[in-house]
Amino acid sequence: MSAGTARVPFHGARDGEAALTWGQRLMWRAVHLMGDSQTFLNCPWVLAVYGRRDLTTVLAALRVLLERHESLRTTFTATPDGPVQRVTRDGELTVHLVEAGPERGLQVAERLAAEMSRTAFAHGEDLPLRCAVVLKGGRPMALAFCFSHLAVDYQALSLLAEEWRALLKGEDLPPAGWQPMDQAALEREESWQARSGRSIEHWRSVLEEVPLDVFDHAPREPEDPRFIEVGMESVALAAAAERLAERWTVSTTSILIASCATVLAVVSGRPRAVMQLVHSNRRDARTRTMVGTVGQDGLLVLDLPATDFAAACRDAHRAALQAYRNAHYDPFAMQSMREEIGRRRGREPDLDAFFNDRRGIGDWPSLPRFAPGQDLSVLTGKTRTYVTNAWPGVRFKAFFTVGTATDTGQLSLIIDTAYLTRDTATTLLLAIETILVRSLTEEVPMAEIPRLCLQPS
Repeated sequence: MSAGTARVPFHGARDGEAALTWGQRLMWRAVHLMGDSQTFLNCPWVLAVYGRRDLTTVLAALRVLLERHESLRTTFTATPDGPVQRVTRDGELTVHLVEAGPERGLQVAERLAAEMSRTAFAHGEDLPLRCAVVLKGGRPMALAFCFSHLAVDYQALSLLAEEWRALLKGEDLPPAGWQPMDQAALEREESWQARSGRSIEHWRSVLEEVPLDVFDHAPREPEDPRFIEVGMESVALAAAAERLAERWTVSTTSILIASCATVLAVVSGRPRAVMQLVHSNRRDARTRTMVGTVGQDGLLVLDLPATDFAAACRDAHRAALQAYRNAHYDPFAMQSMREEIGRRRGREPDLDAFFNDRRGIGDWPSLPRFAPGQDLSVLTGKTRTYVTNAWPGVRFKAFFTVGTATDTGQLSLIIDTAYLTRDTATTLLLAIETILVRSLTEEVPMAEIPRLCLQPS
């Protein structure tokens, strides 16, 4: 139930206008490509209110975040010289106040965040966030947000969550450092332009020979809606990934990349998987604490080994590192190169297969503890699959996402049903779980994986 609105005025340290950063350019292009489906790029987020804080304290902490981080005070506008970011120094954020009633505050906040994310931002006019405070008897319990992906990525949201906890404790935060306008200036320097050129040349070497299509079969009559997201929640998946990562001395992300790339190759009818990896790009100390959108896509090429899944994981780990090394580039220059390849080959290669690990950490810290050697296959009976979302046209053939839950493995797959049915998507997710759990107790031959991927779910 609505309880009115509150206004949060802010006064930042500076304003200004700059070109977009490479991360912002990637999102700018994605927003305009997606059209009516650009709400896919909205980022819902919830922050709990820790302790018995009053509304004044909560709104004051929110004001600090707005003043510290220029990306939260930024609009994005097309100009004759290209798109720019415009940081405003002074302004006001309108916050909706909502009484939770008999429901839990966090539950209401999660629903509100999802609802706010169904509306696209007018990026040239709107601040890149919406906010509601959920109250219980007048006391703040949680904040619901929707952020524009032009302003933040999921690493940035984790940074905001850390600062939020500190502010509610009354701690003084160190001065905010690197900002997107600083990053935009850095990326114009010669050394960064050279770095961009090296990455683009790596992509060129792949695109000159990669198959033109993700799948080797023609599209069929799509389902309605055409683009859907099938999700899975599996404690067994997460626990198995952690054990295998330790055993094979790779990351859990590499384990999941190998799994997703392997099943994609099987259903595409090819011995090679080509996927875009969404990479955080935060190895530079300056961007590590920057609230902005930094991530870009790396290009993964994985040739399936003839042996077993363990070999696929080690190969995927090396392939992912190469993809990450070549994920720093000017997206506008990258697109020019892709168009050049398209003119030479008749059309651009279709790269609409993605993997995105949204976790800020490499494990699941809230998983139940299991005894060493405990049989995890019994946990698969508790695995849940479901259809989570649908969009009119997100342009993905296959998009795997690892969710941010810390107590279970969340893995989802967005599909174009002209190429994969929802039943096939469910089968692929469950096949990934099976491959990981079985790998704990036996070698899984690569020759056996097609049977797991193509059997009915």
